[in-house]
Amino acid sequence: MSKSAPDNIVQLLVKETGLKIEQVSQTVSLLEEGATVPFIARYRKEVTGELDEVQIRQLQERLIYHKELNERRQTILKSIEEQGKLTVELQSKILVCRQKNELEDLYLPYKPKRRTKATIARERGLEPLAEKLLTASGTAIDPLLSAIPFVDTENDVVDAEAALAGAGYIIAEQFADSAEARAVVRELTWKQGEFRSQLARGKAGTVSKYEMYYDFSEPLRQVPSHRMLAMRRGEKEELLRLSIVAPEEEILQRLCKLLIPATSACRDWLRFVTEDAYQRLLAPSIEVELRLQAKKAADDEAIRVFAENLRNLLLAAPAGSRRVLGIDPGLRTGSKLATVDATGRFLEHVTIYPHAGSGRIEPAKKDLLRLLQNNSVEMIAVGNGTAGREMDQFVRQTLKAAGLKLPVVMVSEAGASVYSASDIAREEFPDLDLTVRGAISIARRLQDPLAELVKVDPKSIGVGQYQHDVSQTALKKSLDEVVESCVNYVGVDLNTASWALLSFVSGIGESLAKAIVRHRDTEGVFERRNELLNVSRFGQKAFEQAAGFLRIRDAKQPLDNTAVHPERYSLVEKMAADVGVTVSRLISESGLLAKIDLHAYVSNDVGLPTLADILAELKKPGRDPRETFTTAAFREDVMEMKDLQEGMRLNGVVTNVAAFGAFVDIGVHQDGLVHISQLADRYVKDPNQIVKVRQQVQVRVLEVDLQRKRISLSMKTDSGDASERPQKREKRTEKQTETKPVTTDLASALEKSGFRVKKKK
Repeated sequence: MSKSAPDNIVQLLVKETGLKIEQVSQTVSLLEEGATVPFIARYRKEVTGELDEVQIRQLQERLIYHKELNERRQTILKSIEEQGKLTVELQSKILVCRQKNELEDLYLPYKPKRRTKATIARERGLEPLAEKLLTASGTAIDPLLSAIPFVDTENDVVDAEAALAGAGYIIAEQFADSAEARAVVRELTWKQGEFRSQLARGKAGTVSKYEMYYDFSEPLRQVPSHRMLAMRRGEKEELLRLSIVAPEEEILQRLCKLLIPATSACRDWLRFVTEDAYQRLLAPSIEVELRLQAKKAADDEAIRVFAENLRNLLLAAPAGSRRVLGIDPGLRTGSKLATVDATGRFLEHVTIYPHAGSGRIEPAKKDLLRLLQNNSVEMIAVGNGTAGREMDQFVRQTLKAAGLKLPVVMVSEAGASVYSASDIAREEFPDLDLTVRGAISIARRLQDPLAELVKVDPKSIGVGQYQHDVSQTALKKSLDEVVESCVNYVGVDLNTASWALLSFVSGIGESLAKAIVRHRDTEGVFERRNELLNVSRFGQKAFEQAAGFLRIRDAKQPLDNTAVHPERYSLVEKMAADVGVTVSRLISESGLLAKIDLHAYVSNDVGLPTLADILAELKKPGRDPRETFTTAAFREDVMEMKDLQEGMRLNGVVTNVAAFGAFVDIGVHQDGLVHISQLADRYVKDPNQIVKVRQQVQVRVLEVDLQRKRISLSMKTDSGDASERPQKREKRTEKQTETKPVTTDLASALEKSGFRVKKKK
């Protein structure tokens, strides 16, 4: 065990995760030694007991949490000890704390404070009075009479009322600082509180997308992510006023029972003090805390949806090593055409103007056909932005007239402009115009979406929900983990990958990735994996973490083009020798693999899980785990929204998945919404259970609003009234939560929730 992960943390992780202590202990050790999650999940299965990436990341997150908790615990203990107030009982409570907010509650009475009413009262010598009134027991006494001896005009205690008020401030602060009291208020407010949204003062008559939230309330712990983030955005724009309405009567009853001694002689007066402590100190403090907690929960859900969408987009099926023509469509400025070879290397570009008047159509056709012929193009990728469908139609008509049969695929342009202006694009194509870089990126996205999209900030790809409203730190961390997971899942060609792609390989990072590319440019392509050790600052640890995820085509060592880790090469060589063949022949003749008895190779160092992975890799060396590439065909008679009719069935591609449904590109420059209630004939809790980004689906048009540019779609198989079930669902929700019902107009619900529909230019 690493000394930085104490045994008590391991025990806590075992309790939290339900995993075996050996799994937790050994996984934590690997993490502490600097091993990456993809490496541990793939190449240390026997050590972790076959934990997957999700479980390992969960352990990693909780490990960090408890280490931070321990550090904060030590800081707090030191602070209280320096004040001379650390008792054995308090120390025990602090040591057993497992939640950060509970730890801060215990520290609150000893935490340095700004000057408060209670502080001023203490300075005026009223603490003895407060202590007397709080501890008085037996027959009821008059607190005001008890306060008379503490009148001190020289100290601004002008009368008994002022003295009594000061004592009340002291006791109220003591009550508010009580960890037990804060726990009671926190629990009841979270369980029974209502989250309320109202129109901000001075905004009466304002028309906005937040109108459904002008008078809205919902149980605090039931507010879905998209509504919480929409309301918070409305508050930020100063249109909404948000608050938490707590069950005050029950809270006060619990607080009085907890804080006021049963035998108190000042019981009635202490009730007023308790009420003051709650309303003036506890309620505002806990409301801030719970609003942050609800915001974090909303963030977590939005980030989860974003991460899932990004994963599906990055793992979309690649067209593979084919020569591609990429087209960045345009109207006034023309369409930029660029060709790349099978490895993505830029070949040639030209600008055509097929939509700038009939006199320019023929020259555009000639340039297109010349580019196709000169570069032996095998596929055509058309960006789906401005003039995308018009260009798609132009290309298809030109091909048909020329008797050519080439696949034409609409490709998402999301983030292409961001890439075009990025440092990476300038490094790759310093002499090319931004728009030409965009056309090259579109072509490469068709060849390999993962390799090209890693060059773009994930937030610019357009598959998120409220991405600017959530914690940017948490969002970046989650999305980086998704990219890392996808890159290592697929594997990377060491000799063609950009430094941006290499930087996400286990154990490498940006600095080493750039060093690899520099070495490749000066020394030539890598012929073996172990040549990585010749790269500046590329040590054994980095090699261990990265080697298994890197591929070398036509390598001298055939295993270098597989996911078999170099540490297992000798094992594979022994398998080949036992069968009586070379490693190359063992890989090329799959029938030989059937002769291998994996149990014969089990040892203390390697078990069946790793051996099974090795055998699977030998059967399909260098295979791409992504799905087979297919294309979606849009209807040629449906080009714009005005061509749509209710009831029409169309092919489409999912462009984004949100908590309330999915957006689908049906080829009319405007994505349609399939509300969650229209995704299937059964109840759907999570849209990701039904659809994923880039999935090809068939939809039915429910409603077309040309004025507001909104399209409602359905994926149900029934032919009845498609709007009936959503309305029933809303009524059921209203009955369950007893809140203001959500509008059943899908388009209005979308706008009012603050979700921005991706619009085709």
